Amino acid sequence: MKQVLQTLKRTDAEKRIPVVRLEIDYELATLHDALINEDNEVIKACKAKLEKLRQEMLRLEA
Repeated sequence: MKQVLQTLKRTDAEKRIPVVRLEIDYELATLHDALINEDNEVIKACKAKLEKLRQEMLRLEA
């Protein structure tokens, strides 16, 4: 049973990783625009979102 659950988690992670990468790319583009426009609120929000995505990516790749 444990092996079945691990296999399911592995396939879910394999499907989620490309989505997280796209989300990270989008947030980086948004952060870039915010830095150019010196929009501190958006900068702070993007950094927080990127941190959450980074942590999720680390969990998925483990």
